[in-house]
Amino acid sequence: MKLLTLLTTSFLCFSHATAAIISPPYANTTIPCFFSGSTGFDRLSKRNSSCTNIILSNLLVPAGVTLNLNNLKPGTTVTFKGKTTFPYLPTGWSGPLLSISSSSNLTIRGLPGSSLYGSGEFYWDGLGQNGPIPKPKFFQVHKLVDSVIEGVKIVNNPMHVFSINGCRNLMVRGVTVDNKAADGDWNAGKGGRNTDAFDIGQSSEVRIEGARVWNQDDCVAVNSGTNITFCNGLCSGGHGLSIGSVGGRSDNTVRNVLFENSVIANSENGARIKTKHSTTGLVSNITYRNIVLQNITKYGIVVDQSYSPPTKNAPPTNGVPITGFTLVNVTGNVLPTGTNIFVNCGDGSCKQWDWQGVEVKGGKKSSKCLRVPAGSWC
Repeated sequence: MKLLTLLTTSFLCFSHATAAIISPPYANTTIPCFFSGSTGFDRLSKRNSSCTNIILSNLLVPAGVTLNLNNLKPGTTVTFKGKTTFPYLPTGWSGPLLSISSSSNLTIRGLPGSSLYGSGEFYWDGLGQNGPIPKPKFFQVHKLVDSVIEGVKIVNNPMHVFSINGCRNLMVRGVTVDNKAADGDWNAGKGGRNTDAFDIGQSSEVRIEGARVWNQDDCVAVNSGTNITFCNGLCSGGHGLSIGSVGGRSDNTVRNVLFENSVIANSENGARIKTKHSTTGLVSNITYRNIVLQNITKYGIVVDQSYSPPTKNAPPTNGVPITGFTLVNVTGNVLPTGTNIFVNCGDGSCKQWDWQGVEVKGGKKSSKCLRVPAGSWC
């Protein structure tokens, strides 16, 4: 099967990046600092700035408190071993559960069999960020430079997982987001919502390799940034691989993004670009290459320049041009109730598109496409 072939075959990950990712040493050779259980958290909060080889073994983080690993010394290694637990807080809170920010040359790794458990099942109500109590975001990665995150497994995240912002030259490798238990009927007040796996903003030279994601929202959402690569990944159950929504933020430029050699299965969308109605910005040089779609429920490929929640049926606007949109070997199926391709462009704002080897079948052909540019179809 093509799906299995793509998942089990090793591919080279190409990149739009102008500089290679710099990988810090895999493991710090200094004497390790061990922190375990509930007492380990108290000790860690007093010593994390002085340790450069931190091992967290079955750590129990107090409810409603961030595991703060900010401002670590350059070259520090943080290793997760066993189960790191973030308990439920009945009154809710916004998080993050874990923050590793404002440092450089870090290695953050999860050992085989380790996990970071977010107690999401106690928060899920089908409402996500609109629920009666706030839900914590999981993993804040801000202003991290020349660093690696690898082998980390997230289980039962309450809401958004990785918030990557203001980072440069960051490698995320072999990460798993397992939120399968959050599947549920939102209308019945069940299940996780707004459970984005990777939200990326204001960052450059970010590469995500070999991610395995089971969630209920965007697998990846690039809201701003340059030279971003996602490859050899699996995205299941969510909203696919997305650019945007772009517009209405302090930074509204997305440039040089590559999604490659990945599978999007049982998801609402496959490849998606969405820009906000009546805003300004730029989306440029976006490539989806060797992407397999499987059982997509809504849109196999969708470009929408009318995004304006909560308003529906707003007209597309041209303040955020989408130029240089390339699809190569994007294939697979949409369910009969879905739509294969939908393009909804503003006046003159979609240009220089090049689609080759695109074969998306099984769903409906849209009759509502607008201003489809040369080099593409609907």
